[in-house]
Amino acid sequence: MFQSKQNIRIKYLFLFCILIFFFIIIKIFYIQVIEYNKLNTLANDLWSRNLTVQADRGKILDRNGKIIVDNTTTVGLYLVPNQITDKQKVSNELSKILNVSFDEMYKHVNKKTSVERVHPEGRNLSYDIANKIDKLNFDGVYLLKESKRNYIYNNLLSHVIGFTGIDNQGLSGLELKYDKYLTGKNGCVKYYSDGKGKRLELSEMYESPINGEDIYLTIDLDVQLSLENELFNAYKKYNADGAIGIVMKAKTGEILAMSSLPSFDPNNYKNYNEETINRNLAIWANFEPGSTFKIVTLASAINENVVNIFEDTYNDTGKIKVASSTLHCWKRKGHGLQTYVQVVENSCNPGFVSLGQKLGKEKLFKYINDLGFGKKTGIDASGESTGILFNMDKIGPVELATTAFGQGISVTAIQQVTAVSAIINGGTLYKPYIVSKVSNKQNNPVIKRKNIITENTSKLVRYALESVVANGSGRNAYIENYRVGGKTGTAQKVGEKGTYMSGNYILSFIGFISANDPEYVIYIALDNPKGVTQYGGVASAPIAKKVLEDIISIYNIKEDTTGLPKSYRWNDTIYIMIPNLIGLTKKEAKSLLKGFKVEFIGNGEKVIDSNPKSNTRVKQGSTVKVLLN
Repeated sequence: MFQSKQNIRIKYLFLFCILIFFFIIIKIFYIQVIEYNKLNTLANDLWSRNLTVQADRGKILDRNGKIIVDNTTTVGLYLVPNQITDKQKVSNELSKILNVSFDEMYKHVNKKTSVERVHPEGRNLSYDIANKIDKLNFDGVYLLKESKRNYIYNNLLSHVIGFTGIDNQGLSGLELKYDKYLTGKNGCVKYYSDGKGKRLELSEMYESPINGEDIYLTIDLDVQLSLENELFNAYKKYNADGAIGIVMKAKTGEILAMSSLPSFDPNNYKNYNEETINRNLAIWANFEPGSTFKIVTLASAINENVVNIFEDTYNDTGKIKVASSTLHCWKRKGHGLQTYVQVVENSCNPGFVSLGQKLGKEKLFKYINDLGFGKKTGIDASGESTGILFNMDKIGPVELATTAFGQGISVTAIQQVTAVSAIINGGTLYKPYIVSKVSNKQNNPVIKRKNIITENTSKLVRYALESVVANGSGRNAYIENYRVGGKTGTAQKVGEKGTYMSGNYILSFIGFISANDPEYVIYIALDNPKGVTQYGGVASAPIAKKVLEDIISIYNIKEDTTGLPKSYRWNDTIYIMIPNLIGLTKKEAKSLLKGFKVEFIGNGEKVIDSNPKSNTRVKQGSTVKVLLN
């Protein structure tokens, strides 16, 4: 009986031992197979050390692949304090080379950490300094590759692109907005050390950094350089408080150039105040548009059939009575009896008040809203403003009248460019954009609204605005043998107390080429220029003309002499059309070329060609070479 009980106990004990052994086997299997990678990683982390190798940010390129923002390879200083034996000597030598105090460097050398990144003294070191440190050959002192942003053209496009911090993180502009694409993945040099931080004689591992993705802009570097050069020259010449320039493709919303002055150099952004580096005036600044806004009123009135610009007339006495207010024209004695084409040419305020009255507030403000005013355009840039419009329930006769000629409301430059583009392209409002491709994904034009106005309305507005440049206030933007349309603007600025500032204006011009089939829209504004007649046609239109001439050259736009001829004034340089001379006799050709210097080439009597060509406008008094048979 006793023996039987003993056997049972032995059996239970044996089974218990087997179970324990079984559980041990399972645990070992779990550790060695299932948990191996996790535990191995944790173990490696205890005795491995990583030294960061910084990845390059993606490049920023223009629409043609020209690099605007690149990277410069520099060197960073890293310390492993436990590997440094003579801390006094290392601190002393490094402090001399880096030109910092001994105490500051001694703090880094004695830091209770496995790896100490010397910041900021040891960041972005030149090769000369790095070479001096390398020659010391100190244990625990490492030099690793770092990347520093290189804004190749300094101030160019600075407000649009923005800038990065010392760790290559985007802090403003496109650098911030597209940071997740531009930022790469850092690599590292991995080595092994014991519990005291002493380096073990095991091979190092190197993980390559993965660079960020490049982004392509809609910007054309050549157009941008032209815009910034001309705008900066005027900004300095007139000692202006600020300046804005935008060039956009009318049929897509692509921004070809954008500039805001004062600008800054992103390579040295710390040298500028916050106001300068954070305000992209082209999309942020709100201001009364002045007469450039009359384009909206004109298009609305034509589209609603409340005016025939060729047959209807308006008699301007220099002022108009609206409710209890009297609103004046810039020409105090008035322009007299005019067609509405002439009202546009002369930028006659009372004439546009009459158009606003014909429309009524509901219709006028419907077009204003449809064209995108009072809300953000949605451009892919940081810091856009909405502008300020009257509340509909607060619009009386005076508010309607002043809005009709661009006073009492606030808009942004980008709103005006997108709205005018819609008016002249046949009625399609596009969302403006600056980035054309990111992460190999192409950004395509986005239509915000179609059929705002009819194609016929658009055609009539283009004619009227071409007439402004040929015969009216925009004559300083006229380019011989090309069809340019546009409108000038002179807007008195509003002070902090809500009253108009004396002698302080924003002078602007918005124009396009070619007037019959617009591709490119340009906007120029000068904030409070000094020493110049306070009209947009005098200060801003000539800047636009120079940029448009460069655009003609850049895109090889062909001449078109079918547009409106310029009406000349006493102080203008006169251009005359070369007649068709081919087939005429030498005598007949000479009689038609009065006002030119004529040089005949050949001995024949019949004309077979000329230089300049027939139907080309050239300066009066120029030499015309006539080739005879």
